[in-house]
Amino acid sequence: MSFSSTIVHRCLSLAVIIAIVLPSPSSIAAPVLKRPNRPRPDVAESANGMVVSQTPLASEVGRDILEAGGNAVDASIAVAFALAVTWPEAGNIAGGGFMMVAPVDSDVVCIEYRETAPVAVNADSFVGWANRKHPRMAGVPGTVRGMQLAHIKFGSLPWKDLVSPSVKLARNGFVVDEQLAYSLNAALHKQAGKNSPFQTEFRRVFQPSDPDGWKAGEKLTQPDLAETLEQIATSGADAFYEGPIAEKLVASMKKHDGLITAADLEDYNATLRKPVRGNIAGYDFFGAPLPSSGGTTVLMQLTMLEALGLKRADEELWTTEHLHLISEAMKRGFRERAKWLGDTDYVAIPVRLQQQKFARSLASRINPERATPSEDIAGDIPLTAGPYESMETTHFSVIDADGMGVSNTYTLEARYGCEFIPEGTGMVLNNEMGDFNWHPGYTNLSGAIGTPPNLMAPGKRMLSSQSPTIIKKDGEVRFLVGSPGGRTIINTVTGILTQVLLFDRSLEDAVNAPRFHHQWLPDQIKLEDRDEFSPHIDKLKAMGHEINQPEGWTQGSAQCIAVDPATGVATGVSDRRRGGGARGVKQIPATITP
Repeated sequence: MSFSSTIVHRCLSLAVIIAIVLPSPSSIAAPVLKRPNRPRPDVAESANGMVVSQTPLASEVGRDILEAGGNAVDASIAVAFALAVTWPEAGNIAGGGFMMVAPVDSDVVCIEYRETAPVAVNADSFVGWANRKHPRMAGVPGTVRGMQLAHIKFGSLPWKDLVSPSVKLARNGFVVDEQLAYSLNAALHKQAGKNSPFQTEFRRVFQPSDPDGWKAGEKLTQPDLAETLEQIATSGADAFYEGPIAEKLVASMKKHDGLITAADLEDYNATLRKPVRGNIAGYDFFGAPLPSSGGTTVLMQLTMLEALGLKRADEELWTTEHLHLISEAMKRGFRERAKWLGDTDYVAIPVRLQQQKFARSLASRINPERATPSEDIAGDIPLTAGPYESMETTHFSVIDADGMGVSNTYTLEARYGCEFIPEGTGMVLNNEMGDFNWHPGYTNLSGAIGTPPNLMAPGKRMLSSQSPTIIKKDGEVRFLVGSPGGRTIINTVTGILTQVLLFDRSLEDAVNAPRFHHQWLPDQIKLEDRDEFSPHIDKLKAMGHEINQPEGWTQGSAQCIAVDPATGVATGVSDRRRGGGARGVKQIPATITP
């Protein structure tokens, strides 16, 4: 059996064959279920290569590529396409992102494939616009060009071999698990009764057999997406940007009042960029560069925490002091993000923001006993009496037997992007225009940002919070870290790296630790719904913090890898919060902490 079909046979062996009696797309009223939550992370160990992603199926596709002799980039390309099939909420071919690559014998690089604004927009194009689930919200997709650039620079197996497993998954189908059933039902339930013409294709593609919605154990097939992926497998990125896929996308844009033109697609290019670099506790930090704000802001926050002398507590993962100081660092990091960061092809960024001495100076202004009101550090940012950034992104991490590492985050922006599928393509289109600052000069206490660096312009890349991160020591990869979560991504990654770099805890403990978030505006600490925070809430309030702990709220879904320098064994940890899978080559049993 060929490696490209192995995973499909695994899926089909589990399939439940069901009689399909299809309701009309407009009749679906699927219930929104509580998102399943595992009691522990999925952990795997291997000295021969590791893949960790949001779905076990995608991780198995990547592992099969490694077993077939592919390297970490080959496996990452295959995982990216597989997630477009098995996790359509965020996995994609019509979105964009950032791939951090650590070759064995050369410098870490970032393959940047962030979406761009169509040429038709200007800074005021979306002032007063309210519908974030509309084809007009789509940026020019970057994923396929990004994967092709990664293959050109670092790939070793034929391109078609990397895309073909996803073609077969889409064509033959796979068994839906609880996570995907919840995700599909939530999207369809939200659309029920609206009957927006541009969402008709979305409802047709993801229509369940039962009007009550998808259930775990049913099979999802996506024949249109299979054909689209087949064209990409055969003709490469040109099929997407200049060929039949582009023609269908542009025709749907015209039909449904979208903005992307054939020229927008033809002009799109992914690019190589130098990563954000620094040193934390003796480890070399490599983060995603602008237009991602992730690398700059995570490094800034970690540097502040190191300067503050944050120490591990014996009994608790987080103490009240930790929560206070880290929140104050987050607050300052996000203020600088709002003030300065944007697409460097359009705006000049102060060099000091990536110099660690600047972050240390910010740390010196933190009061160890008292919260600083966010308004007090606004400086010359005028505050009025928010932009929106959704939580639905996805991350995966890969390392091969030779030590090449990849940390990749990509997204459609909101869950299922703009919930629009160009007719006949099967692919969900992003709604990334929501990541620009929509209202020039309008920054408010609720979190809307209107500062100039991230205002819309034709061809400009919107600011991102994606934070795929590589940590090295003595020239070798030690950690691959990343998560979805909109603006919370930055703080999820900061929290995990605080635990492993400053507190010397295991990656499993770090991923499992309770999470919290402060983004400067609104001026509040948002806590996961975890009992571990209970002893600290009143103490934090007494220090001047506002606390928000929504019922049932979780933050992120980290998919990470740690490498033991003594043994070379990679430990993959897939977050318990949204499911996922860690899969190793010639996997050995891992120690799992209850």
